Amino acid sequence: MCVMTESSTAAPARRSLRRAFLASLSGTTLEYYDFAAYSVASATILGKLFFPSTDEFASTMLSFSTFAVGYLSRPLGGFVFGRLGDVLGRKQVLVLTLLLTGIATFLVGVLPTHATLGGFAAVLLVLLRFAQGVGVGGEWGGAVLLSSEFGDPKRRGFWASAAQIGPPAGNLLANGVLALLATVMPAAAFESWGWRIAFLLSGVLVLFGLWLRLELEETPVFRKIAELGEKPKAPLTEVFRHEPRAVIVGVLVRICPDVLYSLLTVFVLTYLVNQLHLSRSEGLAAVMIGSAVQLFLMPLAGALSDRFDRRTLYLAGTVAAAIWPFVFFPMLNTKSFATIAIGMVVALAIHALLYGPQAALITEQFSPRLRYTGSSLAYTLAGVVGGAIAPLVFTALLAGWGSWVALALYVVLTAVLTGTGALLARSPEVARQEEILVKVTP
Repeated sequence: MCVMTESSTAAPARRSLRRAFLASLSGTTLEYYDFAAYSVASATILGKLFFPSTDEFASTMLSFSTFAVGYLSRPLGGFVFGRLGDVLGRKQVLVLTLLLTGIATFLVGVLPTHATLGGFAAVLLVLLRFAQGVGVGGEWGGAVLLSSEFGDPKRRGFWASAAQIGPPAGNLLANGVLALLATVMPAAAFESWGWRIAFLLSGVLVLFGLWLRLELEETPVFRKIAELGEKPKAPLTEVFRHEPRAVIVGVLVRICPDVLYSLLTVFVLTYLVNQLHLSRSEGLAAVMIGSAVQLFLMPLAGALSDRFDRRTLYLAGTVAAAIWPFVFFPMLNTKSFATIAIGMVVALAIHALLYGPQAALITEQFSPRLRYTGSSLAYTLAGVVGGAIAPLVFTALLAGWGSWVALALYVVLTAVLTGTGALLARSPEVARQEEILVKVTP
């Protein structure tokens, strides 16, 4: 007898599914608002406040180093919270990750700068960024499962995209808040204290996210695993022992989208301001326009991956990601805002083609009982070799080569790795069959 069918779920199950989708979307939006606020600030303001230097390049590199810490700490979040998610359940862990990230972000907003604490201010900033990364590292896997495990496995691409909408939504919100503050405030006031408002808002937003998540029930898949007594005792060991290929695939398919997103939402601001001498507000506005378009493209791409082979769609996005930088940078160099905005929209649309189906592609590589641990590990480990070092690599390449071509070639290299991962990925149908077995009562 099948536990979850269209005929048996009825209105309560549909309400739970909609609530899970909203909780996944809002939670990841809030956490990525926190993460994006720091990312944007690191490219525009934090360098001079916490790492003052007469050498602009050195200041930028130090600021981007703290940005990287948020990625380097993600695997710790994946290890700790991924294991707890497979043992204790999805809901409890997601409450903890939201609290951790929100509190760390709020504290950045009240942190004294180098002018007050000297080098110790930078140390505290790095520690708070580290905590942000741990929270985000444990968040993603659970948020994906929260929505996808309530839904029909045949529509996993669409339901899992709820967590994928979070980054552009959070990025849009963070850029919007910082752009508004920079516009309505004198430059001196914004650099002195105005930027803090964006971080302090996190406290209010986290309360809303907690309210949504505390109202949720556990996912049907985890409830069934617990009922059958199939919860893993050592999920980390089991993942590396029995599902190493899934981890490799999950890491590879993440690298190019991570690098591309770091280029388009973090490094591009430094490139426009320092290299092309455009205003900070123009760069933020272009990123915001592209992020707004992504809000609609993410679920669309996820839904398309349910209708067509997910791996083929992912490969198409990877090819586009390898080609577009050779068009994108010449568009930036025109210094025309309209041209820059169009280039940004297309670039983030390509990213959406990859990122929308990514959650479903990664989670279905793992068996249901190890899915939180495995997905979190793949997601966070990829961040270390992808998004963490990308702004540093882009900055160093531009300084060393003096040309955007080196940056484009770096994106091509990551696209080759991600394309390899897509080719190695297993069929979505295999994952659906495993989930059917979990949902069937003995």
